[in-house]
Amino acid sequence: MTLHEYIEQTILPQYDAFDGGHKRDHAEAVIAESLRLARAHNADEQMAYVIAAYHDLGLRFDREKHHIHSGEILMADPTLRQWFTEEQLLTMRDAVEDHRASGKNPPRTIYGAIVAEADRQIIPETVIARTMAYSAKLYPDGDFETLYARSREHLLEKYAEGGYMRLWLNSERNVRSLEALRAIIRNEPLLRSLCEQWYKAHTGN
Repeated sequence: MTLHEYIEQTILPQYDAFDGGHKRDHAEAVIAESLRLARAHNADEQMAYVIAAYHDLGLRFDREKHHIHSGEILMADPTLRQWFTEEQLLTMRDAVEDHRASGKNPPRTIYGAIVAEADRQIIPETVIARTMAYSAKLYPDGDFETLYARSREHLLEKYAEGGYMRLWLNSERNVRSLEALRAIIRNEPLLRSLCEQWYKAHTGN
């Protein structure tokens, strides 16, 4: 079995059990962008590929520390030792741990920067929809005003100017998309309208 076959057959199917924002299509998108960034920065593409494939596996345990659990899962997988040295695996674990948007410290290696940048899939409408979906999960009985208030607060804290999310490589795709999202966040009537569209589509209200 090749590395690619192992990832495709054993690792990526695990994402099928996760929430809508972290399904297999998310992992595949992070893989594709990680490989592109690895080529652009002369990094090892196989390492970048595996880091991206494992980066969210810790969601099987919890969301708050999923990046730590993901690194533990990578290190505990004996199959990977067919293709990587212990030193490489430690670097890959560090990168997985460093991918989270709320991390306050910069990634320790280029691999952490690559997966973190690739994970910032800042498609404005998708970000807003996922934020509303998570708000609905937190407040299953909440009305629109409750979900909107929580979603707007989160978007401001994470994505607005001065928010905690960082772009470590400033890829053109992410810089452009982040500015588009910030423009929506600044335009409160537009943001509210987009959130209302999501709410009506998913609740029928």
